[in-house]
Amino acid sequence: MTTFDKREQGFEAKFVHDEELMFRATARSNKLLGLWAAGRLGLSGDAAASYATRLVTDHLEDRTMDEVLDKVANDLAGTGLAREQVALKLQECLHQALAQLEADKQ
Repeated sequence: MTTFDKREQGFEAKFVHDEELMFRATARSNKLLGLWAAGRLGLSGDAAASYATRLVTDHLEDRTMDEVLDKVANDLAGTGLAREQVALKLQECLHQALAQLEADKQ
């Protein structure tokens, strides 16, 4: 195996690792956002958990962050929260999810 082949394998392995990490972070941040939104909607217990789980599992592979943001912003439209506020919360949840995944590694 040449040095070039080893380098290519290394890049491919890093890409796979980064994609897996982003998938896990996105799923976790969607759940955190779902739990936050459920609280804002007055849901608790099983209803809150179900809302958060649906946010993670519905269209798991093809839902973009914008679609998640749109769904939650639309659900929260009656509460007076603007889409920008939900976007900030989503960003906060993503940072929290990445920190949790880092902590889990150690």
